Amino acid sequence: MRVTNGGLATATMLAALALGGCGKDPEHKMAQADHQAAAAGFTPPSVTSRLDFGGMMERRFHALDRDGDGVIDRTEMPRNNSRLLELDRNHDGKITATEFSEGMLARFDRMDLNRDGTVTSEERETYRRNPQPAPMPTGSVIPVP
Repeated sequence: MRVTNGGLATATMLAALALGGCGKDPEHKMAQADHQAAAAGFTPPSVTSRLDFGGMMERRFHALDRDGDGVIDRTEMPRNNSRLLELDRNHDGKITATEFSEGMLARFDRMDLNRDGTVTSEERETYRRNPQPAPMPTGSVIPVP
């Protein structure tokens, strides 16, 4: 019998739930099941809607904009070579809330492989393994070195 990682995680989770019924404390049983699932590398599937993603990205923007001036400048970047610089469409060294929001929602749309308005954990992993480049905006000019 061949057991895959996903099958092993599922089997471990089922065993944890079955054995968990033997104890007295329900909170202890749940904590034990969570611990065993984590040890088996089990991550429950997730689904994120475009609306939820937009809200998360808005909160992320405000967390990065430490001085509250409505832009993320180089001093507020998480690191010097941050990929966030790709969102700076006018190349002024600052990312406005509009640039951030539009760029992150475009990323969401690239992750939404079946175009249903949600991104599943499987779609997210597929995107991470093979990220799709952002399409060139209509009418944009490719800089010549």
